[in-house]
Amino acid sequence: MTTSKRDDARAAHLLLDSDGAPTRDEPWVFRTYGGHSSAAATNALMREGLARGQTGLSIAFDLPTQCGYSSDHPMARAEVGKVGVPINSLDDMHAMFADVPLGEMNTSMTINGTAMWLLALYVAMAQERGVDVASLRGTTQNDIMKEYLARGTYVFPPAASMRLIAETYEYCAAHVPLWNPSNICSYHLQEAGATPAQEIAFALANALQVLDGIAARGALAGEDFQRCIGRMSFFVNAGIRFVEEMCKLRAFAELWDELLQARYGVTNPKFRLFRYGVQVNSLGLTAAQPENNAWRIAFETLAVTLSRKARCRALQLPAWNEALSLPRPWDQQWALRLQQILALETDLLEYPDLFEGSVVVESKTAALREEARALLGDVLRDGGALAALETGAMKQALVGAMAQRMGRIASGQQVVVGVNRYQEALSSPLVDERDGGRFVVDEATVAQATAQLARTRTARDEGRVQAALTQLVAAAASAEQAQAKASQAIMLASIECAKARVTTGEWADALRGVFGEYRANTGVDGARLVLQDDQVAALRARSAAIAAARGRRPRLVVGKPGLDGHSNGAEMIAVAAREAGFDVIYAGIRVAPAELAQAYIDEDADILGISLLSGSHLELVRELATTLSARGCHDACLVVGGIVPASDLPALAQLGVRRVFGGDDYQLGTIMHELLALVEAGSAA
Repeated sequence: MTTSKRDDARAAHLLLDSDGAPTRDEPWVFRTYGGHSSAAATNALMREGLARGQTGLSIAFDLPTQCGYSSDHPMARAEVGKVGVPINSLDDMHAMFADVPLGEMNTSMTINGTAMWLLALYVAMAQERGVDVASLRGTTQNDIMKEYLARGTYVFPPAASMRLIAETYEYCAAHVPLWNPSNICSYHLQEAGATPAQEIAFALANALQVLDGIAARGALAGEDFQRCIGRMSFFVNAGIRFVEEMCKLRAFAELWDELLQARYGVTNPKFRLFRYGVQVNSLGLTAAQPENNAWRIAFETLAVTLSRKARCRALQLPAWNEALSLPRPWDQQWALRLQQILALETDLLEYPDLFEGSVVVESKTAALREEARALLGDVLRDGGALAALETGAMKQALVGAMAQRMGRIASGQQVVVGVNRYQEALSSPLVDERDGGRFVVDEATVAQATAQLARTRTARDEGRVQAALTQLVAAAASAEQAQAKASQAIMLASIECAKARVTTGEWADALRGVFGEYRANTGVDGARLVLQDDQVAALRARSAAIAAARGRRPRLVVGKPGLDGHSNGAEMIAVAAREAGFDVIYAGIRVAPAELAQAYIDEDADILGISLLSGSHLELVRELATTLSARGCHDACLVVGGIVPASDLPALAQLGVRRVFGGDDYQLGTIMHELLALVEAGSAA
């Protein structure tokens, strides 16, 4: 049999080994993102994933763990185990990693405000098991800047948080050299509305802020500092416009290489590599016709795999039903199989970069690179990411970009199949099952977390606990007094706290006592929603009529009770309501139900609107309604937005909720008319 010219040409473009034989790139690390209910339940999920072919672990922690609360704290009770695993102490960490070989794992932990604590727990666990910590491989996300900007699970003020990150780098450089101490996360910037150029620019600004802080401390210099830079990784987003997203990643890599040479003089090309993991976009997943999300996820995956020059190092995919709830094990398996089929069945990994020399790709990459360079230059000229955080400039840009996106969807300019086009469809068998295609948290399993916490407190040596906390406070106070002092004192004290069985809440409270807490700029002031002029005019006319009849404008209090910091929906409602003629009191994120109730009463508001995405709506609305009633407000007008299963609507109605807006309610103009109708009905009563 002879080979054709076509076969010869194909062979010439294959990846070849040293003997000239065709070979393949190694596939990226296969991850699924998981954690729920309790440490034991998450351990079972992790081991099942490894058995199904995962090659790395990616752990989601519950909101109390992310925000520095133990599971029995009043702010935590409604959120325990809902969106991740509760970790209260080293005992929970041991339970979560039971029968998992730490020295062989690549473990990614999505944790930020309390990242140092979770790494301390991981290191302490390895030491207690006799595992050499120098062999540990993995990542703590540890990107506090994007928490202030986009996701809300911050704890301490910016300067203190940046010192914790710097200490983590210094400790890892000395003791855990294969660990990525932080993972600059542009993913949540896109979730908060960032354009591709904004995602590049703001993430790079955040990375430079971290590296400048490490350099200023002086503990890592020369080759050590360059090696430290080489351990910085990124976690990015890939949306549905997969050609643009692929070009974004090529531009990201080019700018990163350029910045590291020019700003820090990094000479080793290995340390200038743009190393990134990815989860494809969850923002674009829809509750309407959720089966469509499987195709969205597949196309988004192409953005980070097709181009060898911009291929991810690790990949985790959301599941088709993540606009409805946490994924079930089968849903995660389906997402994992997509990765495996693409990497192992297709010929994708056999070829060099498919787009090298493409006029389209090179042109789009250059355009994004230059736009991002200009945006980054603006941030750096104004003092860098911390300064932009304090002024609210970056947050306002994100809120503005999200408002533009919502306006395009509302007008139909941006098509979302099943939402603003082709809404009529056959019912999906995927959501016709007994559980409606949703993950249902087992409350008995969640109770294991608080039961284990009680056992830990009973069994531990309180003298050792108090001594460890005293050491932690002293280390933090020393760092507070000498901001540029290079030290691993807080990290070392944290590891001792872990071994003493200090709890997550106790560790965070000790540092709160030194550093204080922080409230980030909301970015809502000055934002504008893109609505058609006649729609805005109609809304304002209706608001004006209410104001004329009542002597004041309609008034709305908006906030997010509990610990969920995903604020896009609440921010868009606040922006739209101001456009529509409401007086708006935006309380922001992580507000205690009692505070929201009092704000509603003090402001004499017409509507109290709350946004809930963590699955804790029944508990938090119940607490809110009880508080309002106890304070003499028996007929409050409560409105809820977020992810709420239809089966929970009757219970919310019994608690006094007048209207629930879910994922299908994307027309902000229509929502505003419904809110005004509620005000009119209240005035007529």
